[in-house]
Amino acid sequence: MIIATTPEVAEGRIDRTLGVVSGEAIIGAHIFRDLFAGIKNIIGGRAGGYEKALREARDIALREMQEEAARLGADAVIGVDLDYESLGPDGGMLMVTAAGTAVTLTR
Repeated sequence: MIIATTPEVAEGRIDRTLGVVSGEAIIGAHIFRDLFAGIKNIIGGRAGGYEKALREARDIALREMQEEAARLGADAVIGVDLDYESLGPDGGMLMVTAAGTAVTLTR
């Protein structure tokens, strides 16, 4: 399935709009990851634990969105937007939402 942030794709002309599809992922930030991220931030390194967690959450959200589009019979999801939020009283949860428009294509 084609996933694109653009309103059109080169692989075909939009034949039918099936509706908005989305996927969400919430991942808890582990205490050790927080500790090491803080240390790396102090000494100027990258927070690899957070980067990995964000990538995992993004992949889950995109996969859920794609699965929803497939259930509708879509060939592509266009106009995809990724949204990142921290949740919880101390921002200890990471949420990623992927949303776009499911479409069928004429090839």
